Amino acid sequence: MLTRRYMLGLLGGGAPALLNWRSAYASPSLAPKPLVLAHRGASAWRPEHTLGAYAKAMVDGADYIEPDLAMSKDGHLVVRHESNIADTTDVASHPEFANRYRSCVIDGETQTGWFTTDFTLAELKTLRARERLPSIRAHNTRYDGWFEIPTFDEVIDAVAAQSSACGKVFGLIPEIKHSTHFQQLGLNPETVFLNSIARHRYTQYAPLEVQSFEVGTLKRIRASVLAINSQARLMLLMGERADKVPDLLAAGKTMTFGELMTPEGLKEIKQYADVIGPSHTDLIARTADGSWGAPTSLIEDAHKVGLLVHSYTARPENTFLPRQLRTSGVPAERNPAGMIAEVQRYLTLGLDGFFTDDPALGRKAVDGV
Repeated sequence: MLTRRYMLGLLGGGAPALLNWRSAYASPSLAPKPLVLAHRGASAWRPEHTLGAYAKAMVDGADYIEPDLAMSKDGHLVVRHESNIADTTDVASHPEFANRYRSCVIDGETQTGWFTTDFTLAELKTLRARERLPSIRAHNTRYDGWFEIPTFDEVIDAVAAQSSACGKVFGLIPEIKHSTHFQQLGLNPETVFLNSIARHRYTQYAPLEVQSFEVGTLKRIRASVLAINSQARLMLLMGERADKVPDLLAAGKTMTFGELMTPEGLKEIKQYADVIGPSHTDLIARTADGSWGAPTSLIEDAHKVGLLVHSYTARPENTFLPRQLRTSGVPAERNPAGMIAEVQRYLTLGLDGFFTDDPALGRKAVDGV
């Protein structure tokens, strides 16, 4: 656990005010112990969404690992953060796919690149994963080309294998991406997802938490998920407060995530979800210069209606930390103590779990070692 003396040394003159962490909105956690959720695997140390990143996350103490799920042209669930694979694979170096570079609209935003829905699974398997943030995580580029794009089924098998090897049951916290977009293309990620978790014995009993930014997705799959795995939870991920909910926007509605973060909105969410997934800036807002502002009441309000809060994303580099915790002006410099201090402040507000790119540091923040 970070001591007051250590934090005073780390934070300098601003530390006394910062160390008054118990806010008016502190709420006891609803979880027996806060969960460490590996954000795309141990992506601080390996290219994200690769079997290497997941293996390291499990070795480093994660409770759950997160596969984000996109769809291939021929209807397979592949593990990528988004359909656009320009930044996370070597697709640009494949001349045979040059003519598939294009622009398209996903969730109301125009993107340009190469998209999983323009490739069969066999074609995607010819690509190799690359580090998404090479200017910040140059050390990860040594693994460029090591790993292929895994399918959801392959990730389930890898987690089951690690569980059997070490005697620990790891949870899965998959996110169904862009469901409305994929359905508009004639694909059905929800049905494919349900078939996958029903097909694997591991996902029938292991901890399972299904995420989506789309309200409709959670409503449609809730009963079926629970029929397959009775202990499963569903989580509504939340974008910025001003962002519109993607599937509602596609239906011509303008509800924002900020509206869903109100006490009334949270009561409605509780009808179809068990957890909310806000960003850390929704727990403690950042000022214009990147400093922490005042904590919000979001965790307390969610707990009052029985919702858990699993927030995103704890990262160990200076550029991602609140200004008070940065150790230098070098954005890419690793700052383990800063990340641990950041997480521990959220835990004082009653946070039930958090996504992190560095599960080993997340484990230290929770365990106080």
